[in-house]
Amino acid sequence: MIKIRKADERGHFDHGWLNTFHTFSFGDYYDPDQMGFRTLRVINEDYVQPSEGFPPHSHRDMEILTYILEGALEHKDSLGTGSVIRAGDVQRMTAGTGVTHSEFNPSSTELVHLFQIWILPDRKGLPPSYEQKNWTTERFAGKFALIASPDARDNSCTIHQDASVWLGRFTSGQQVKHTIAKGRSIWLQMLKGRAAIGDTNLSDSDALGLDNEISLSINFTQTSEVLLFDLS
Repeated sequence: MIKIRKADERGHFDHGWLNTFHTFSFGDYYDPDQMGFRTLRVINEDYVQPSEGFPPHSHRDMEILTYILEGALEHKDSLGTGSVIRAGDVQRMTAGTGVTHSEFNPSSTELVHLFQIWILPDRKGLPPSYEQKNWTTERFAGKFALIASPDARDNSCTIHQDASVWLGRFTSGQQVKHTIAKGRSIWLQMLKGRAAIGDTNLSDSDALGLDNEISLSINFTQTSEVLLFDLS
């Protein structure tokens, strides 16, 4: 089974300081047919204006990943963490029993462009925790490399769920094949670029979900950056 989620079909709100797109139901956007995919609950694409940001707010019982495409985001939380997440960085926050945090664009001139992802944890009541990673660009050049996993393998961020998250950066003309283990599902999220999967064409911010398939073949027709979620 193949599920296509086109970028222009997502929920969208322009709050002035924040231009946000919701792949799945979130906040004031509700669609009973778009409540997530397996344990993947939220994919939000956000553009935050200079010197603006999210005031302190709380979460619980969620694994939250943030990936910065452009710009930087200043993070503070109730764990005492203070950091700046820059383009190419991945942040993982386990909300667990509860965490309060704020995110702010420290630049007075540049937008910050990010994707925020929520994954349901394998159990409730985990201790809140924070992690931030940055890898060399060579790690992702022309291939998928792991950025989050339940066992932190390959120096990836730790998430408390049977899910693996991969990032890849590809040039036009490259072809990649991903084998899908039995009982697993795949969500492919284009961050930018263009690709073809069989007769399906994907471009900036489009996505594709696969259930009960044995492999995924991707032909990149433009320089692209992509997230791949391997889900139980």
